Amino acid sequence: MTRQKLRLIRPWRTGLLILGIALIIVAFVIMTPWKVPKVSSQPHPAASYPEALQSVETLQAQEPPDMNPLCRLQLMTHAKKVEQAIILVHGYTNCPQQFRALGQRFYDIGYNVLIAPLPHHGLADRLTEAHGQLTAEELAAYADKTVDIAQGLGERVTMMGISAGGVTTAWAAQYRPDIDLAVIISPAFGFKQIPTPLTAAAMNLYTFLPNSFTWWDPVRQLQGSPEHQYPRYSTHALVQTLRLGFAIQAQAQREKPAAQKIVVVFNANDDSVNNVLTMDVVKNWQAHAANLTTYEFEANLKLGHDIIDPAQPYQQIDIVYPRLIELSSQ
Repeated sequence: MTRQKLRLIRPWRTGLLILGIALIIVAFVIMTPWKVPKVSSQPHPAASYPEALQSVETLQAQEPPDMNPLCRLQLMTHAKKVEQAIILVHGYTNCPQQFRALGQRFYDIGYNVLIAPLPHHGLADRLTEAHGQLTAEELAAYADKTVDIAQGLGERVTMMGISAGGVTTAWAAQYRPDIDLAVIISPAFGFKQIPTPLTAAAMNLYTFLPNSFTWWDPVRQLQGSPEHQYPRYSTHALVQTLRLGFAIQAQAQREKPAAQKIVVVFNANDDSVNNVLTMDVVKNWQAHAANLTTYEFEANLKLGHDIIDPAQPYQQIDIVYPRLIELSSQ
């Protein structure tokens, strides 16, 4: 090879090397979560049963007048502080009615039960776009507030949530030592439709794209979900759920969760959330020697994502409810 040819090849090699490095840097930046919230707990636990009731009344007074009556804050109380209190946290676009039947079962065995609507949820107008305003910071504040109230409702506090409510419960488990048991059901740390390595990239992308609303059931649309549930989801609201999830993942890598005990419930047939990302959080918690167990509803049960709401056509609460109550009693 002549010197002239070498002189021509070397610049190309240098250019390709620079391009390769640039692509690696761009890929790293894109696949690293942006704007992960730094939300720490701000606890103000109720010191007594009357104080807890006062906080509940304050929340009820703040509910907008156009709420669906089924979706207002629900408190099932034995009119005094009891041994066990439980907070039930519904999923994104659902409302407290999702957990009403399960809450009644906990009440019947002696629990005081608190089911509060997530921010921007439960409005009578099912086509509202209010839930598109949901933020990760609001979910964290909601978790703090409900745990604060529960301290006045029971000597021991359990928090149970599903999907986005599961992520909210996981955040509380990471930060609140006054949670005796956190039951985290199918948390939405990621979505099955997005490949695991691209979850952060998708979150970053949709953060900057205009907010859009999409039918959960594109065929049946308004008839495709229970009448107390919003039939559409907001891309920005899903991004906010992921933001809180990434904040939990980051903290879980650094510190042991504060909750006294955690149970993470998987649904092997879940077609909505990414169980791999949930297991990553579990492994981080286990590495810090957390008091943690897992349970999986097997795929052959063919459960849908929402294993809680009796209004779902595929519900199997005769199987799910007894197991969740048993897991909460261990």
